[in-house]
Amino acid sequence: MAGCSPWSCKEALYLGNVSRVQEFILLGLSARQGTRVVVFAVFLTLYLLTLLENSLIVFLVCSHSDLHKPMYFFLGNLSCLEMCYVSVTMPSLLAGLRTGPCHVPFPACLIQLFLFISLISTKCTLLASMACDRYVAICRPLHYPLLMRPQVCLGLAGTSWLGGLLVSVVKTACITSLSYCGPNTLNQFFCDVSPLLNLSCTHVALTELVDFLSAIVIFCGTLLVALASYLAIGATVLRMPSAAARRKAFSTCASHLVVVGIFYSAALFMYSCPSCVESTDLHKLLSVIYTVVTPACSPVVYCLRNRAVHVALWLITYPPNVHPLQ
Repeated sequence: MAGCSPWSCKEALYLGNVSRVQEFILLGLSARQGTRVVVFAVFLTLYLLTLLENSLIVFLVCSHSDLHKPMYFFLGNLSCLEMCYVSVTMPSLLAGLRTGPCHVPFPACLIQLFLFISLISTKCTLLASMACDRYVAICRPLHYPLLMRPQVCLGLAGTSWLGGLLVSVVKTACITSLSYCGPNTLNQFFCDVSPLLNLSCTHVALTELVDFLSAIVIFCGTLLVALASYLAIGATVLRMPSAAARRKAFSTCASHLVVVGIFYSAALFMYSCPSCVESTDLHKLLSVIYTVVTPACSPVVYCLRNRAVHVALWLITYPPNVHPLQ
């Protein structure tokens, strides 16, 4: 049955003679045999660097009282998410580069899909929450302590994580309800929604509708919130009387705007394509951008011009009772 056409698969399914696919084969990234070791080393370095950078941010946010503010609270949540996020997709990517096409059991593929959907949905909501935080800080500074008090920040973060979990439960349940009778090869380096829909030998109209509606709510909804926040921030910044005030306000938002732009550009291009289009090398490249490159670059972008983080790093390197030149 592994080589049957979709139509013959459906006929067999209706006759009750179809056996469920037991595993999927992830083709992974295309790399020549001679360069595979180099590519593996590059991605392994990126993975370890991502874990180190984000772990450092979480440590700084938790251990330094100067960073106990809403902006850094959300940044710490985002760093925790990035570590989980990259750890879901990177192992199968590395395994594919190390040993060739990666054989993933059906339950393991669904677990990876569930975690991926949950984390990417949570990331979208967290990015929108961070945009709202910057909007309140710049456009309504006098109300900032009240509007972004700890209870509100905890509520926004908790809603982000819980919302991502609920979306993932619904979408994964729909994928699980489908039948797969072959072929079982995914032209991707992790189990994703669209490639799995392409391999199903049952009707996927309902699952596609759920996937589309969730994309509208999660991706487009949070993107609109972020865009509306930054449009209001831009209008407020342009009305500021001094150039120094405008530069300061802009510098607090530039890093977040860069991360939002890169992430949403790649993700929206990926998920705006109809599910009938198979994953291509271009799709895999875009997947690498928002699953590997963005988590590795986010800590650098956020902390590059952040004075408070620089001070916290300095205090780790040179404690107050130790002179830097000693």
